[in-house]
Amino acid sequence: MSEIKPGFARDWVEFADPNDEEEIFKCDLTWLTSFWTCIYGDGCQGVFKDRPNDGCCTEGAMYSDEDDEERVRKAAEFLTPDMWQFHEEARPKKPGGKLRITDLDEDKDRKTRTVNNACIFLNRKGHEAPGFTGDFGCVLHHLAQKRNIHFVDTKPDVCWQLPLRRSFETREVGEREYSVTVIGEYERLGWGDGGEDFDWYCTSNTDAHVGSEPVYISNRAELSQLMGKDAYAILAEHCDRRVQGIRDAQARSLPLFIIQHPATLAAGK
Repeated sequence: MSEIKPGFARDWVEFADPNDEEEIFKCDLTWLTSFWTCIYGDGCQGVFKDRPNDGCCTEGAMYSDEDDEERVRKAAEFLTPDMWQFHEEARPKKPGGKLRITDLDEDKDRKTRTVNNACIFLNRKGHEAPGFTGDFGCVLHHLAQKRNIHFVDTKPDVCWQLPLRRSFETREVGEREYSVTVIGEYERLGWGDGGEDFDWYCTSNTDAHVGSEPVYISNRAELSQLMGKDAYAILAEHCDRRVQGIRDAQARSLPLFIIQHPATLAAGK
């Protein structure tokens, strides 16, 4: 199967933030009730075809702010040589110094360091070394699993948020101004010109719309972190009703008056 064309129509729902009457959530139901799932290590072709085993980790991860970088640094302190391929590469140059896990990009923005053309936290497929027992893939993800916590507490913000996208809008109604938090899909177009350079991208690719649960359930922890638990509970109610409506219509062979994600539809054929 293949990637569907971008720019298709979507269904959205809006509701007030239960904890702030001046805040509104605008959520993409088409995306959140799709059956996308991360297929890294199980069919993911990577964003660059010459590095298929890197997934979306080739260029490293931009930190959202200083707190994000510090949280990742603290998590990295728990990594051991048997888990992390680049453990020694990250050691401080001086005793008592900080782990060397950060680079600057061409715009002087801070990001995770790259080693051998990919993120320093990416254990490469096929790596072997004395004492190394780690798996290929993101070692910060593996750390979360080992410590029985969610990877939102160990990985950079951009890594655990993707492919969810939180953006912000301002809406003026008369003399009043509302802040609108948009929760949607980080599709290829969301990357701007850089997205056109990707050789493969997952969110609109039928190969990745094979999840056992819709996105709003499989990514419950991430959405709760982005929205707050109370707002997520409202979103989940909207999504529950939508999913049940789709099932009822399909069971009775009734026409659907909602927009389903084209990649999920194509994957089911």
